[in-house]
Amino acid sequence: MFFKGKNILVTGGTGFVGSHLVEELVNQGANVVTTYLELDPKSYFFTQELNKKVVMTHCDIEDYEKVLDIITKFNIEYIFHLAAQALVDTAYYNPKRTLTTNITGTVNILESARHLPFIKGIVFASSDKAYGKLEKGPTSSKTSFGASKYKETDPLRGDHPYEVSKSAADLICYSYFKTYNVPVVITRFGNIYGEGDLNFSRIIPGAIKSIIKNETLYLRSNGKYIRDYLYVKDVVNGYLLLAKNINKVKGEAFNFGSKETLSVLELLKLIQKTLDKKIKYKILNNAKNEIPYQSLDFIKIKKQLSWNPKSSIESTIQKIFAWYKNSI
Repeated sequence: MFFKGKNILVTGGTGFVGSHLVEELVNQGANVVTTYLELDPKSYFFTQELNKKVVMTHCDIEDYEKVLDIITKFNIEYIFHLAAQALVDTAYYNPKRTLTTNITGTVNILESARHLPFIKGIVFASSDKAYGKLEKGPTSSKTSFGASKYKETDPLRGDHPYEVSKSAADLICYSYFKTYNVPVVITRFGNIYGEGDLNFSRIIPGAIKSIIKNETLYLRSNGKYIRDYLYVKDVVNGYLLLAKNINKVKGEAFNFGSKETLSVLELLKLIQKTLDKKIKYKILNNAKNEIPYQSLDFIKIKKQLSWNPKSSIESTIQKIFAWYKNSI
């Protein structure tokens, strides 16, 4: 139990992925502190009663003095930096807030660590969106149908607000390691799904809600956009694995991909088949600034730390559906 008794800060710990990370850290005996801005009583964080098991601190990560105060007050040893404005559509309409939250917030975490030698490791949650639109090149591996998979050696080419915020924060993490030896490792994930995602503009929560409420699901894309789909518990395992091995991996970036790389329509077909339920949907084809194809090559983390996704949509969708049915 590597994390037992250790003081851990999870920024954004009340959010979808953060809640699952906090839950596992609590199960392993860590002393967890989480930041939050808003609270949702329907969230996974509250349905699992994690609010009774951690220290909660109201904090906007754009506030450097508050971030520094929390880290020093609780003698934080490891930081999982997940707090971010994470929605592409929101970024389109409010780019300033997205850029300041995702970039300045990350700088505040790194700057705190630069001054506090008792911080042993930082795991930063970047995204496949940091790569932007991939231009095929010699480093890109190919799928069976000829499209390129992103590798860690590919350049970061974000060209719209959300993507740029991730590209920039990603590079800033590397610069703090390279210049100041801040022990930070960068993670890049595809589309994460699982119990507790209350952003119903995302395809899996939206599809499940449409079934439960007998509503029409409106697809922003043309239904052909392709993504990796990765279960949230596999993501948590990846975060913890990197933190445990921080001395081996600091300064590096790691892709966490999936064995399920599907178009929107393929995904809906799989959900319908597995749940044996019909999804009513309508294609709007009005998505703004979306990348048509994204899939991550994760051979690096597989070789270095033996990480592999253990779950699939077929093995998890029944329990995910049950959670939503009881919670919305």
